[in-house]
Amino acid sequence: MPQSISRNPIKNQVLTRLARTDFALLKPHLEAVDLPVPMQLETANARIEAVYFLESGFASVVADGPGKRSIEVGIIGREGMTGLSVVLGHDRSPHETYIQAMGSAHRLSAAKLRAAMEQSAPLHRSLLRSVHAFLLQATQTAVANGRSKNQERLARWLLMAADRMDGKELPLTHRFLALMLGVQRPAVTVVVQALERKGLIKAGREVITITDRKGLVEMSNGSYLPPT
Repeated sequence: MPQSISRNPIKNQVLTRLARTDFALLKPHLEAVDLPVPMQLETANARIEAVYFLESGFASVVADGPGKRSIEVGIIGREGMTGLSVVLGHDRSPHETYIQAMGSAHRLSAAKLRAAMEQSAPLHRSLLRSVHAFLLQATQTAVANGRSKNQERLARWLLMAADRMDGKELPLTHRFLALMLGVQRPAVTVVVQALERKGLIKAGREVITITDRKGLVEMSNGSYLPPT
């Protein structure tokens, strides 16, 4: 069985969990890049040219509903990667993926990834685990959207965002939170103020600071699951 290794300069958990021989297939082609807001990583129904193994910050995966009403279906940080459609054998995704919190990543061309997966079945299996983890998150998001109240959903999302960031300050606008919750901006203000009155968060201009993480976990009412 190939030995797993930890590569200190690399924080992305998909890469650090790869076997040494599999990481060697990718390493020569990885390119360090900055990820400013709102950099587009994937465009709906357009060919995916590159995949990103995030090191910091996080990206939102957004789907269009009826009447082009968009809603976030998942987030990707250092625990995951973009380009999951490529791992599944496709060349495009029906969703948009773009940066919501600035950070950095290792970029790899989709063509190089396909070639590496063809060369190593264990590598492909390892990357499929990332697909599985994201699908679990997306399923949990759908359940939360259908069953949870807005305060519970926001608490869950803030915890998920904090898991992928360093520190308790989250650079978030009400416009984005409206997208995440699938509600109008005035409703976001109401929900944010409710959590602030409970002492769970402190809302500033384009930033939310978590002041009571344990309280947010309780507020999420079981809908929050930490990344694995």
